[in-house]
Amino acid sequence: MTNHDDRSLARVAALLRQAEGTDNEHEAEAFLAAAQRLATAASIDLALARAHSTNRAKQAKPAQRTVTVGERGSKGLRTYVALFSGIGQANQVKCDVSHDSTYVLAFGFPEDIDATEALYASLLVQMAKSCESYLASGAHLPTPKITARLNFQLAFAGRIGARLQQAREEEERAARRDGRATSGASTSTELVLRNKELELADFYRQTSKARGSWRAVSSGNAWCARSQRAGDRAGSDARIGAQSAFAGARRALGR
Repeated sequence: MTNHDDRSLARVAALLRQAEGTDNEHEAEAFLAAAQRLATAASIDLALARAHSTNRAKQAKPAQRTVTVGERGSKGLRTYVALFSGIGQANQVKCDVSHDSTYVLAFGFPEDIDATEALYASLLVQMAKSCESYLASGAHLPTPKITARLNFQLAFAGRIGARLQQAREEEERAARRDGRATSGASTSTELVLRNKELELADFYRQTSKARGSWRAVSSGNAWCARSQRAGDRAGSDARIGAQSAFAGARRALGR
């Protein structure tokens, strides 16, 4: 990882800690959106640097990374994968999922996978805590707890993904307006972003061994509208902190 990447991730982490530290939901929303926009801006800047350079910066290529989600047999693994995948999609990271949903293969540029993991580590714990609070309230009854948990966490993941995607799109629009690249069609922001997208698509097509498509919801899942609505609200109100490690996040979810 370059010094540029380290500085960007440190700033993202600082914004996420600010989001967790405020009691004002509007401030928390602003900090989360700012964290995603910063991650997007750093990603765009690095892509532009690669387009302008013929040396070390240009050597950065898409990569594949394994991210462990949980142990086989754990409840709710699909919801954790849904959360990671939603965050990844907002950061231009493609995901393949193991047959038992215990791990994800993340495909993307290193800086984008780093940002996805940082956001995921924060949001995973938040999802678990908000779900536990909901279940403890008894608001899901008479729906069984496991059904309520799955519905709540899937809705939470969906709402988070939508929020981050919106923030990313706003930052990309700003980048295009600002014209961050130097003059010349060969290095315009629009062209650089498109080339990066195509490079990742080619890498994924050549590297992925996935067969079929993964779905967060199976045909056997029961539906609980109350839990879905509660999870969606929690995803909208999430206050995110970046200090939680993956191991701590998995312990929280496994309680």
